[in-house]
Amino acid sequence: MGTYLITGATGGIGTAVAERLRERGHDLVLTGRSPERLDALAGKLRTGAHAATQLINPAAATAPPSNRTIRTIPLDLNEPRRLEASLALGGLPERLDGIVHAAGVVHLSPVAELEADEWIDHLSVNLVSAAELTRLLLPALRAVKGHVVFVNSTAGLRANPEWAAYAASKFGLRALADSLRAEEPTLRVTTVYPGRTATEMQRKVRAQEGQRYAEDDFAAPTTVARVLVAALETPRDAVISDVTVRPH
Repeated sequence: MGTYLITGATGGIGTAVAERLRERGHDLVLTGRSPERLDALAGKLRTGAHAATQLINPAAATAPPSNRTIRTIPLDLNEPRRLEASLALGGLPERLDGIVHAAGVVHLSPVAELEADEWIDHLSVNLVSAAELTRLLLPALRAVKGHVVFVNSTAGLRANPEWAAYAASKFGLRALADSLRAEEPTLRVTTVYPGRTATEMQRKVRAQEGQRYAEDDFAAPTTVARVLVAALETPRDAVISDVTVRPH
């Protein structure tokens, strides 16, 4: 049983990852902007279908269910400089088996209309906060040779018209992952590149594009979560460094 911190835990992919990790017996630290939504998710995960029933490592099943904890820490990723204080108030564990960076924002606009605040918002949430959280949590990760997962996007592989700010932040996230992998050889680092996924973010994107939103047109968040958790479960003699998940 391990402990995993998830950013954007109340979003589509973040929630799906939290559900899958919880089902497999792990402790969770859920982060997001809204305390109310975090508390609602934590309550859901403590009971019912998502209560812990399995373990990635069955031999580690020594702790009773009451010791399997879920913590919530409200974080505003628009304010990277304030993350250290927020984490300190949250009382994080000294050992952290993994971080899943699942938070993200997107607003489509041509470069000619993108103002500085929109660039700053994209970079703060999608890149700078991920870098700062990783830096702050490195001692806890190093203590157990942990795993860092960056939920990127296929926009981090190719930039399309009106996606400049979002793609730039995701290209930067790819560089962050690659540098971290080279600098921290005891850690495992994975970048997941989802294509269009059936989330509220995708609903907003389709509205910005003037197109209809149909859930069945996109990959399910649970599918992306399965791929991500499979990377976490990979035996320690290997690492899935990069994986792309596209709707079929």
